Amino acid sequence: MKGNGELSAAIVNATRPRGRWRPDPLTILAAVAIIQLTLVIRAGAQVSPGPLSRAHASISGPLQCTSCHKLAAGSAIYACLDCHSEIASRLSSHRGFHATVVSPTSTSRDCIRCHSEHNGENFILIHWEPSQKAFDHRQTGYPLEGRHADLDCQQCHKAEHIPEAERRAIKVKDLNRTFLGLTRDCLSCHEDRHRGQLGKNCLQCHTLNDWKKASGFDHSKTKFPLTGAHTQVACEKCHKPEAGAPRSLKFRGLAFEKCSACHIDLHRGAFKPDCESCHTTITWKQIPPSVLSKRFDHSDTKFPLAGKHADVKCSTCHHGQAFNVPMAYERCADCHKPDPHRGQFSARKDGGACEACHSVEGFKSAKFGVAEHAATAYPLEGKHAAVPCAKCHPPEGTNTRYRIKHELCTDCHTDIHKAQFAGAPYGNRCESCHSVQGFSPSTFSLARHEKTRFRLTGGHVAVACVDCHRVKTPLGDAQLVPYQFSDLSCAGCHENPHHGQFTERMSEPGPDGSPLGCEACHVTKGWGEVGRFDHSTTKFPLVGSHRAVPCMGCHKPANLEFTMNNVIFEAAPTRCQGCHEDAHAGQFARNGVRPGCQECHNTNKWKPSLFDHETRTEFPLKDAHQDVRCASCHKTLREVDSRAVLFYKPTPRDCAACHGPV
Repeated sequence: MKGNGELSAAIVNATRPRGRWRPDPLTILAAVAIIQLTLVIRAGAQVSPGPLSRAHASISGPLQCTSCHKLAAGSAIYACLDCHSEIASRLSSHRGFHATVVSPTSTSRDCIRCHSEHNGENFILIHWEPSQKAFDHRQTGYPLEGRHADLDCQQCHKAEHIPEAERRAIKVKDLNRTFLGLTRDCLSCHEDRHRGQLGKNCLQCHTLNDWKKASGFDHSKTKFPLTGAHTQVACEKCHKPEAGAPRSLKFRGLAFEKCSACHIDLHRGAFKPDCESCHTTITWKQIPPSVLSKRFDHSDTKFPLAGKHADVKCSTCHHGQAFNVPMAYERCADCHKPDPHRGQFSARKDGGACEACHSVEGFKSAKFGVAEHAATAYPLEGKHAAVPCAKCHPPEGTNTRYRIKHELCTDCHTDIHKAQFAGAPYGNRCESCHSVQGFSPSTFSLARHEKTRFRLTGGHVAVACVDCHRVKTPLGDAQLVPYQFSDLSCAGCHENPHHGQFTERMSEPGPDGSPLGCEACHVTKGWGEVGRFDHSTTKFPLVGSHRAVPCMGCHKPANLEFTMNNVIFEAAPTRCQGCHEDAHAGQFARNGVRPGCQECHNTNKWKPSLFDHETRTEFPLKDAHQDVRCASCHKTLREVDSRAVLFYKPTPRDCAACHGPV
């Protein structure tokens, strides 16, 4: 096989004319082309990187290289966009997925970054990152939102959704296998249920989340804005399906200039044909007369609507919409019957006219007040003036009673004393102790208490009523306060603190023959005063200084208490040493027995002593010794139990011991 140089020479010689040769430009170009083609064939057979994928099989072979590769010096130049013109078009218009991942001015060289070739006929040119199912559709410029987010790719990307203009530009024969060609027009995928009545921009009324709720549609921008009750009417009530198209509602060409176009005349021609002269779109049946009066003025009739009447539905008075039928209205009872008070006021001079107590401003509350009540048999005074009507006249509808008993307080009030005052002289007349100004305080005074079986004297006068008349006996849910006592003795109220020590004394009869009780010793002036107790009748009469000693001085409380409630009185000692300490520290004990103090002292005073120095000592006091003070001779002090005690023995009897040597 000839080399390149030989091949060129052969071609030139073959094309050179005989004789003088002049180079022909066309001949030279043809020769060059033949040389290049020969070189390509040799190179393809020797340096091809590998077979093409099945998608490019039609351009496989060494003679097809220039279908994708352009021959030029320097770096390789690719012709991807020359063939895939639909991608080139989207790049130039900056739409679709490729326009978001490469620059609009990109060349075919950028294609090989994602789509590599010469890897075998089974190599897949499209690589999904991370996968087709997890593909981020926002990169296409059309994010999947609302109901679109749950759709599979094949539900949208199929041939029937690709417009004809886009079909011609797509190279793929099976359009069900391409992701190109779809538009953002809703109608490219969805059926126009409105049949062109509302244009092609579905999103002006609907959203991607819900088709049925046309939340974007504003009826106020139409020729028939919806007001009042019309806003609650379902669309299909007015927009009926079109003839021959049951799935398509009619939105244009509807009659709406007059109410009668949709509504029938319930008044049967009794009023003007224009309904809006009396009614509004708020509601037809329950329209308040106050609103109706803006169109229909009831004050032009013989019965102007005032107060609550202004809010009464027309049908309440005009039954069956019969507005031309004459009605009786001179008396309230003409409409309001039966009488809710069941004739309780028919005996009044006005025959029980409703307007005497009520007004058209409202049945409740009545204008019958305290001043009007003063003209009845029971004027409201004191606390009664503030009592709500329902307290005495419990509301029971038409059974509410207004003529009630009122002679006794107990006709209305429960006897909280449970008939304790039912007998004479009170006869259960509450006003004997109370007044309408208030149940408390009672008008029962100390002067009146003097006339009872228990006159208040001494300390009892200052005792609050509730201290004696307090709850003791439970009575169901209530508590009974006692005012009648069967036991009027002290023990009826006071506990016996002496625990029966004086039972015999308390049982002695008093002036009236009844037992003395506590009054055997005490008086009502004060508990501490026991002037009636005669200590001389006990085993230890009080004489001398003992009469000034407080009771607690001898009758010691137990456990260091400060009261005498638990004192055992009979346990009080009767010997001096039972209360008094031995001031002589046992000097005068005989055979270990302490003598009685009365041998030297008496109950009048401790000093001077009754000690007889003449008979009881061996040192009689005579002459000048008679006037000498005891302490002048008896000077010996000893400490006994941390106290100084004067000792009388031994005392010297020699003169020199006291007077010194002569």
